[in-house]
Amino acid sequence: MMSQMPQLSACPSCEWPLDSSDRFCGACGYDLSAVPVRPDDHPTIALNGSSMPPPAPVAGWSVTPAPDGSGVPAPAQPPTDLQGTPPGGHSVPPGTPPPPQSPPLTAPVPPAPAAPPAPTGSPVSPASGVRFDRPPEPPEPEEYPLQAPDPRIAEVPPPREGTKVCVACRAGRVDLDGYCENCGHAQPRERDHMEQDTGPVAAVSDRGLRHHRNEDAFAVGCTALPDGRPAVLAVVCDGVSSATRPDDASMAASRAASESLLTALPRGTHPQQALHDAIVAASNAVNALANEPATAREQGPHQNAPACTIVGSVVTPELLIVGWVGDSRAYWVPVDRSTPPARLTEDDSWAAQMVAAGLMSEAEAYADERAHAITGWLGADAYELEPHTASFKPDRPGVVVVCTDGLWNYAEAAEDMADVVPLDAAARPLHCAQVLVGHALDGGGHDNVTVAVLPFPAPPMGAGSA
Repeated sequence: MMSQMPQLSACPSCEWPLDSSDRFCGACGYDLSAVPVRPDDHPTIALNGSSMPPPAPVAGWSVTPAPDGSGVPAPAQPPTDLQGTPPGGHSVPPGTPPPPQSPPLTAPVPPAPAAPPAPTGSPVSPASGVRFDRPPEPPEPEEYPLQAPDPRIAEVPPPREGTKVCVACRAGRVDLDGYCENCGHAQPRERDHMEQDTGPVAAVSDRGLRHHRNEDAFAVGCTALPDGRPAVLAVVCDGVSSATRPDDASMAASRAASESLLTALPRGTHPQQALHDAIVAASNAVNALANEPATAREQGPHQNAPACTIVGSVVTPELLIVGWVGDSRAYWVPVDRSTPPARLTEDDSWAAQMVAAGLMSEAEAYADERAHAITGWLGADAYELEPHTASFKPDRPGVVVVCTDGLWNYAEAAEDMADVVPLDAAARPLHCAQVLVGHALDGGGHDNVTVAVLPFPAPPMGAGSA
């Protein structure tokens, strides 16, 4: 009697639809009688490595027991026209056409032989892949300690007393090129920010926030007139950026003017004449830069000779004198803010000429893009030198603010400048100069900023900032 056929709806081999009366698959020829009868209970898969029933044979393959007797089929050589890999390797790529129909290949399954003994002498365990011919490596630590310093490398010696210390690491010395010998950090240049307080007069200069160097310079000092009365002076210069070496020009001019004043005033030269002569001396110092070989090497056909502007002030117990060339300015700010402040200089600029000629209002002229084009400066290629000087006799105490356009661009009118000057400026000129520079930096710092503050009347010699 024929055993009961399992009822299948599709071929176990190729999934071809079947009828209940089919004994072989019409597509691949699979022997449907070889399909084992489904047990009543639900099959399970062993998780502990125990034997499993062999799967149904597949057309074109023969089923043989595994060497270890587990019943897992070991593939025979597949047909040459079948692409892919046999069972136990990678799966056949999807979309591969089925093999051509052939009679079902079945083979009797012999009893499973005993598992062969594991090969001896192999350095690698086939189960775990662990080598037994050498001791296991110790586990890596969770944290890796830092390498100890090499004792052969000497520590950075502390800087000698009086040596400039790096602003970055605060340990290394700064070499002559301006770099730290320890960390290599470039140091701020000395002229990036300068402050000087010489008793009753003080000045501050800053590179600003947009320029790569400070092209401004200043000089302040105190001296005595022949009769012993005090005289206080300040000179502020602004290098012309479009010229060659503007920073050298401003420094040379400020030093020359200061030295001229400190020499002429004690000799009895009138302060106004002394300031005029000081501007001429500053002009000669800037002109001399154009004759230096270094300038000739740097200068090209499209460059100008070193140039700068200048403004200075001399304050005595009775007089207030100002002198200038260019667009650097001097302002008068009284201690009593109920009285009006005043601007003491007139710019040598395109805007000032338009206003003086009545062609434009002051607001219109300074709103023009040509407003800051200067018409007077110190330098070898300047027009005929015309130092401007003026003398005043204020009837009340106050301060003189001498500055470059890096400040007055943010406080152009005298009233605006007075609003920024602290009320105690006459007693604390250094603090006042610091506040004014800070005002320009807070406003954007588009240019170098330099300002000097002189109290009027000149205090007795020896008086200093509180």
